[in-house]
Amino acid sequence: MGLNTELGERKLTILKAIIQNYLETGEPVGSRTLSKYTDLNLSSATIRNEMADLEDLGYIFQPHTSAGRIPSDKGYRLYVDMLMEEKEHEITELRNTMLEKSDKVDQVLKQAAKVLAVNTNYATMVSAPVNSRNTLKFIQLSQVDQEQIVAVIVMNGNVIKNKIIQVGEVLASETLLKLNMLLNTTLNGMSIEQINLGLIARLKEQAGIHSRVISDVLDAVAEIIHVDDDMEIYTSGATNIFKYPELSDKQSAQEIISAFEEKQQLADLVTETLASEENHGIQVYIGDETPVKTMKDCSVVTATYELGEGMKGTIGIIGPKRMDYEHVMKTLKTLQSELDAIYYKDPEE
Repeated sequence: MGLNTELGERKLTILKAIIQNYLETGEPVGSRTLSKYTDLNLSSATIRNEMADLEDLGYIFQPHTSAGRIPSDKGYRLYVDMLMEEKEHEITELRNTMLEKSDKVDQVLKQAAKVLAVNTNYATMVSAPVNSRNTLKFIQLSQVDQEQIVAVIVMNGNVIKNKIIQVGEVLASETLLKLNMLLNTTLNGMSIEQINLGLIARLKEQAGIHSRVISDVLDAVAEIIHVDDDMEIYTSGATNIFKYPELSDKQSAQEIISAFEEKQQLADLVTETLASEENHGIQVYIGDETPVKTMKDCSVVTATYELGEGMKGTIGIIGPKRMDYEHVMKTLKTLQSELDAIYYKDPEE
């Protein structure tokens, strides 16, 4: 972004130190104070020279008779721009890491469904992890153009969502900074249940004329926390169903196959499994007990795995009622612990 074209690394560091010091104390900052800054490692004389240059360039000035300096508007502007750039950089990095990680996880899950089908000879499914304890980690608002801002919302488990919000005006960087600080200090670590009307009213009041922006951001958060319709489900071995006469003779085989193709019923099964009390255990549904009605002639065995920070998914095996339960449970247990471990090591290892 070329923020430091005019200033070298050293001047930037000194300007930053002056501003941070002034923000903390409200007192003009002198070279002696700065020389105590251990990470500067510069002599008072060098600091004095650099401060004189910064003053000539208009980034700091000397109020009346005081020996110290305070930042000018130009100095503040540079500081705010640097802050914004740092934050943008952090977010981009975080987003890229998570995308990379989720790509690898997707490959692993796809592979897991395949291996499971081959290993058991039944139909299998693995759902990508969804956030079971949805709390907010971080919100970043940035201007996109004259009319719009983008809200980057990071949930726990580092799930990142972007939402474009129409504002109809260009918001000053200071305003965005203020709104970012307001949202983050109030909402960090909160779940949707905790964001109640009282809290929203207080936030809007603090945002003053920008209360509508706060409203829109909170709507986006609520929408993101609730919506998991785009649940990714990987399946394999659906045609294994035809290997069992008691299933292939009926239209039930056809129904099971189409349930696998449409995936909505599988998503219901996942939701049911994740919501059930004995979470993280292995559950066995026999015949009519299954939440998926098209599978009433089958047995369905499910397990929940966890990918750290409350991200949970389901592994399911669908086969005839005379399935080899012992083998299925053992296989599921193994896969469950392998998936649990993915989060803590690189899936490629």
